[in-house]
Amino acid sequence: MNPGINSDFSARLAAIIVLCLVLTALLAGQIAPHDPEKAQPELRLKSPCLDYPLGTDQLGRCIFSRIVFGTRVSLFIGLTVVLLSALMGIILGGVAGYFRGVLDEVIMRVVDAFLAFPSIFLALAVIGFLGSGLTNLMLSLILVEWTGYARLMRGSVLALRGKEFLEAARGLGASDFYIMRIHILPNALPSLLVMATLGMGNAILGAASLSFLGLGVQPPTPEWGAMMNDARPFIRAFPLMMIFPGIAITVSVLAFNLLGEAIRVRLDPRAEMKNEL
Repeated sequence: MNPGINSDFSARLAAIIVLCLVLTALLAGQIAPHDPEKAQPELRLKSPCLDYPLGTDQLGRCIFSRIVFGTRVSLFIGLTVVLLSALMGIILGGVAGYFRGVLDEVIMRVVDAFLAFPSIFLALAVIGFLGSGLTNLMLSLILVEWTGYARLMRGSVLALRGKEFLEAARGLGASDFYIMRIHILPNALPSLLVMATLGMGNAILGAASLSFLGLGVQPPTPEWGAMMNDARPFIRAFPLMMIFPGIAITVSVLAFNLLGEAIRVRLDPRAEMKNEL
């Protein structure tokens, strides 16, 4: 099979899945047949049927409706974490690479200190200090993810230092902020876009992991990891409660990872040449 055709198929499939996730999040109220937080004890652990396509959980809530609204929560977490961590990393990495000196040493030693801890342990430490909840969950993930953007941005700045077009801009009196915004950032954007796409999958998986441990999104808010946590006592009696949220997490993370890889191949001529060989 031609690797290029296989890559194109994966990219299209990933894009379709991501588009479906976005539409599901935007139209959750119209797609979900029931209130995701409404408990109906008389319908607890109901098997899949027409009214409840994926059955009900231990409180009689529609699992399908909770997964649909969980898409909105997961994408909101992922998008917020990616945007804020990328903004933080771009600013600090850009400043470190452009001005160098003591400022560079201080920022990069802070980055090294954050990278010295496994990401999940660092997130657990932050949540343990601040407490559980959606806001603290996102803050913990931002503090884990920003270092990658900082290192990437610094590397991009260092690769452009000394280029003739930057020297020409300085000679024409352009400010440092103008040079970074107009000349440096656009050159770093392709790599940052790839990292951000992959970061969406990482953020969704990280949020689900922490919520599964009971440290992230709290009930009754529908979130995939929290749904799996609720399903643990019933994994043998009613495994569908854990299987369906697990499938949602797996498909979402895989889609963003495939999309990020496809974007990387498209933006990297060397990778595209390898696919053609």
